[in-house]
Amino acid sequence: MRDRLDEIPFPDPGQVYELVRAALVEDGAFRDVTTQSIVAPDQQGRGNLLAKESGVICGLTVVVTAFTAIDSEIELRTRAVDGDWVHAGTEFASVVGPLGPMLSAERVALNFLQRLSGIATATRAMVQAAGGLPVRILDTRKTTPGLRSLERYAVRVGGGYNHRFNLSDGILIKDNHIAAARSRGLGIAEAIRQARALSPHMLRVEVEVTDLDETREAVEGGADVILLDNMGVPVMAQAVEMARGRCLVEASGGVTVENVREIAETGVDFISSGSLTHSAKALDINLEVMTAELG
Repeated sequence: MRDRLDEIPFPDPGQVYELVRAALVEDGAFRDVTTQSIVAPDQQGRGNLLAKESGVICGLTVVVTAFTAIDSEIELRTRAVDGDWVHAGTEFASVVGPLGPMLSAERVALNFLQRLSGIATATRAMVQAAGGLPVRILDTRKTTPGLRSLERYAVRVGGGYNHRFNLSDGILIKDNHIAAARSRGLGIAEAIRQARALSPHMLRVEVEVTDLDETREAVEGGADVILLDNMGVPVMAQAVEMARGRCLVEASGGVTVENVREIAETGVDFISSGSLTHSAKALDINLEVMTAELG
């Protein structure tokens, strides 16, 4: 896992800074009336980041960004890196520096860290459940608006892979596209040919199918990838056999940690799950601040 994590690029730092600063502004962190009325301007402090439950840590760079956006003198001292598993009760990093700015940035820093760590933890669980089988666990576009780059980074940290980043990244002919095509008298094969003719030649054409008839139509129509949407496992296995050697196969819909291995055993190449980003539980992390001045 560590070798692969070393190759995972962090999202553009400039974009991350703008996201974090917007969150700080939203939270009133630059006009924290409580802290400014109680904490002395020159008061120093230290805060320990404590995992209240076990999971995968993700988002430490965002934490640094949040604190230093308030005060550049705040320092994060880490005993873990993104991708590390920490057990409940572990203090995995410390924040040291001016106490007032530390308290003002605390909530935003934790919100990002808890959210991204939760996604990485959920992804790790699903990847491990399908461990040893030749399948990739993918995310989807079901992300928090504005946070897609960070949330999909968290998926990669958890051991998963990313589907197309946005609508311009790949052709995915879904059920509503197929309905629109059929209303014009076009079948799936014609929709594939039209998409390929009107799009950049480097893009794959993927088609969502819901039964074996649509699977056959998409495979024979020349799809590069077929997406088996909410199919039962026995039907899914038949669809995989139908596509074998002709196109790649992705399974999606209703994927859970409990059933992902059974789905993977059908021989699909990819399993995508929107739950990795839209339903991941935030990892419970606290910042326990000590107010003694630093020596």
